[in-house]
Amino acid sequence: MKIQIVIPARLASTRLPEKLLRTAAGKSVLQHTYESVCGAELVLRTENPADVLVAVDDPRLAEEVSRFGGRARMTSPACRSGTDRVAEIAEQAIDIDVFINVQGDEPEMDPIAIDLVAQALIDDPEAEMATIVTPIRDANLLRDPACVKAVVDDRGRSIYFSRSAIPHRRDGDTQAMLHQSPPICFQHLGLYAYRREFLAWFSHQPPSSWEQAECLEQLRAIQAGKRIAVRTVEKATPGIDTLEDFNAFVERVEQKAPKRV
Repeated sequence: MKIQIVIPARLASTRLPEKLLRTAAGKSVLQHTYESVCGAELVLRTENPADVLVAVDDPRLAEEVSRFGGRARMTSPACRSGTDRVAEIAEQAIDIDVFINVQGDEPEMDPIAIDLVAQALIDDPEAEMATIVTPIRDANLLRDPACVKAVVDDRGRSIYFSRSAIPHRRDGDTQAMLHQSPPICFQHLGLYAYRREFLAWFSHQPPSSWEQAECLEQLRAIQAGKRIAVRTVEKATPGIDTLEDFNAFVERVEQKAPKRV
């Protein structure tokens, strides 16, 4: 099975303009993401490090990728999402079986999660795509619509994704539910693996009614009966959506950087 990791990189962003080019400890956010991805075992054990590709929509991003030694490919600025950008790459890379989507604003992505999501499709040949979740132990997070929740069955496949607090405990004892073992409340993390055939299908389907209601594109697959394999990690790694997120990232990076004497 041949795997291609794609980092969709879009220059424009509503909440934090040109965030991928902002720098921390001398490196752009995009370079930090790229280097995190390159720590995955499936990259380290390959004889071809070019299996990591950055799908960009602007020449400035392509120049940045070239500067730090990565490989970039231009994709259409009209792509509506990172998945559409990966699908555009998949149309040309006919020798690739599985594509992994790591968003460019995930500079602290855990390489272990990348290996897990790839392994999920290897282990479940009936699944068309795979993703990652982490247990929710905080009631505020469970109620937060910005935190996407996932319901996972006993086979390790997703049943539904929602911005609402699901599952819902009828007696109102949320704390008891949050501390169940094994856990039943999960946060969905935006890391995906797709089979080539699934991407070809997905990119030509209109948004589904569930997807439009929740503003979650993975529901297009669920509503159509597609199978999504799910793996669990211990904790979420923070992405960068806002200036506050970026400033917190800079602080963490600077704390880890070697001190000058």
